[in-house]
Amino acid sequence: MRTFDAVRTTILSALVAAATLGTVGGASAFDDKVFDDKGEVKAESNPWAVFQFGFTAYKSGHKDQAVEAYRYAAENGQIGATWKLARMYAEGDGVPRNDFEAFKFFNEIVEQDVEVGSPEESYVSDALVALGGYLKRGIPDSPVRADTVAAQEYYMRAAATYRNPNAQFEMGKMFLKGEGGVKASVRQAGRWFQLAAEKGHAGAQATLGNMLFQSGKVVRGLAMMTAALERAAPADQPWIRNMQEEAFALAAEADRRTAIALAQDILTKGEGG
Repeated sequence: MRTFDAVRTTILSALVAAATLGTVGGASAFDDKVFDDKGEVKAESNPWAVFQFGFTAYKSGHKDQAVEAYRYAAENGQIGATWKLARMYAEGDGVPRNDFEAFKFFNEIVEQDVEVGSPEESYVSDALVALGGYLKRGIPDSPVRADTVAAQEYYMRAAATYRNPNAQFEMGKMFLKGEGGVKASVRQAGRWFQLAAEKGHAGAQATLGNMLFQSGKVVRGLAMMTAALERAAPADQPWIRNMQEEAFALAAEADRRTAIALAQDILTKGEGG
C-alpha cells in the first residue's frame, strides 16, 4: 500500500470508529455545536470533534465548512487536520490551489515530534515527500527556490526512516542521475527502485525493469515493465508505456511472448520485481 493510501486509511479508520460510537453526526446536525452565529468555530470546541466534523462536512460536499473546521483543529494540535489542509491547497480541492500554503502546512507536520511506528507517522512520511517535490522544483512567486540537495534530504528521511515507496523511487532517480548531492550509482539506484517496487510502486518497477532490459536481462525487464504498465496510475501510464513499447520493439518475438506470460505471473502473485 502506498503511503498516500495509508494516510487516507488512517483518517477513515479513525472516523469510522468514532461514528460507530455515535460521536459523528451529519454536517447539518452538527453545525450549531461547532460554529457560532458568525460562522466561526466556537472557541470552546474540542479539536478532535471539530476534525470529525470537518471530515463529515468534506464528504457531504461542504468543503468551505471543512476548511474552517480543519484549520481550527490544526491550530489546536490535530496533525491529521493539518495534512488535510495541505492536501486541499496542494490539489486546489475546495480552496484555490496554493502550493506555498500547502508547503507551509506540510512543513508544520514534519516539525512535529512524531515517533516512528505511531499512527501519525504516515502524515509525516507523506509530508516529507511533498516537501521534497516542492524543493526539487521550487514554487514560483514564493520564497521556495529549487534546491535538489535539500529535496534529497527530505526524500532520504522519508525513504530510510519511514520506508516510503514514493521517496524510495525518488532516491532511485537521484542516484541514477547523480542529483541532489549524491554520486551517480546504478547499484544504489537499483537498490532503492527494488525497495519501492517490492511495495508495489509501478514507476519503480518499470524503471527497474528498464535497467534490467538494458543490462541484457531482456525477458525479466520486459515482464516488469509490462506488469508495471498494468498497475500504473493514469498519470504514470504514458511514460511507462513509451518505455515498455520501445523495449518491446527491440526484443525478439520469442522474448516478447515469454515476457508477457511472466508479466501475468507477476501480476497474479503480486510480486514487486
